[in-house]
Amino acid sequence: MSVTVILGTQWGDEGKGKAIDTFAGDFDFVARYNGGNNAGHTIVNEYGTFRIHLVPSGVFYPKTKCLIGGGVVIDPAVLIEEMNSLRKAGIRLEKRLLISPRSHLIMPYHKILDGLYEQAKGAGATGTTRRGIGPTFADKVSYNGIRWSDFVDKELFADKLRLQLELKNKIIVALGGSPLSFESVRDDYLGYYAQIKPFIAELFPIVQDGLKAGRKFLLEQAMGSILDPDWGTYPFVTGSTTLASAATAGLGIPPREITRIIGVTKAYTTRVGAGPMPTEVRDDAYAEKALSEVAATTGRIRRGGWFDAEIVRFAAQVNGIHRLFLTKLDVLGVFDEIKICTGYEFNGRKAHYYDLNAYQLDKARPIYKTVKGWRKDIRGIRKFKDLPARAQAYVETVERITGVKIGWVANGPEREAVIKM
Repeated sequence: MSVTVILGTQWGDEGKGKAIDTFAGDFDFVARYNGGNNAGHTIVNEYGTFRIHLVPSGVFYPKTKCLIGGGVVIDPAVLIEEMNSLRKAGIRLEKRLLISPRSHLIMPYHKILDGLYEQAKGAGATGTTRRGIGPTFADKVSYNGIRWSDFVDKELFADKLRLQLELKNKIIVALGGSPLSFESVRDDYLGYYAQIKPFIAELFPIVQDGLKAGRKFLLEQAMGSILDPDWGTYPFVTGSTTLASAATAGLGIPPREITRIIGVTKAYTTRVGAGPMPTEVRDDAYAEKALSEVAATTGRIRRGGWFDAEIVRFAAQVNGIHRLFLTKLDVLGVFDEIKICTGYEFNGRKAHYYDLNAYQLDKARPIYKTVKGWRKDIRGIRKFKDLPARAQAYVETVERITGVKIGWVANGPEREAVIKM
């Protein structure tokens, strides 16, 4: 199979980094096609523990080339810091990491405005990471963006930056912030460009030549399907399309070339920030603590809840997912009983995810199926038949309710902690 897409089926944080790391060694190219550094992939391997935000997670395999597509927005300071940390771990990046000149840059005013907008919204805040992602994508579609390609002509870059600061400083000051200095921003970003320039290359011929030669591509998504601005819980979503189809615009992969789509699914549900989450646990302190997590990218607490099969089923259908990669099954080993949401009830009637907007979804009541827990530590088990019978039954129940076969089960953070079904 020449092109495989790995994407999240929930609200992000599903464990995509582990899934990508599991497969990346078998691919010639691993590419990122959407999002920005608001997403983080945690990877544990022989090099250590890494939280990757922009560099594709296949970077740990020496023969794999890593591509950052034009659909990704880049904070250059974050990218350079990440590249330096990988170099310190002994990872070679030269001639392996390639960045599209079409990718847009997160500028200082984007991050400032992100925070000011959230502050101005008060109780109605979206719950963004305040890393400038949304404002950068807004500038992209409103013809105000700055791309790596603009730096080829320093005067063009300076002119575009000067215009944007004239516009953005007015808004920043109006919202109570301090204006930015043109010279300071210009010099910082020219310095970033000098460091990134050796890695910038037009990806279109690389991708097309690779496809013609039968090279294998692994495409990694940022965020999760239910954070998509069209099909997610708008407005509590991210700024870029998160579906498999985004690989076409974000990397230049023709839709017909995508041969396999793997949906990464956590064995329970988590969500960072504001927005509806029907299965969030609020009435059981033990379960709430066991299912909550700390976000790899922002350090914020992820709200925890029971597995929501309704959103995973929807994500599987809208993306055309072939197999699920179920992660963190081991976390559920502390429960006597485990709940699985099979659907919703809204205003006294059964409802699907796609029937409800975000505000209605926040009032929907989850319909649960309760199964017996296995009360056993399953870390270290490498064969499905060796799992406790109740753990096997849980996996099979998830398959049946979502309507998608599970191809892999992760039961630990290590690279080898994957059970192939």
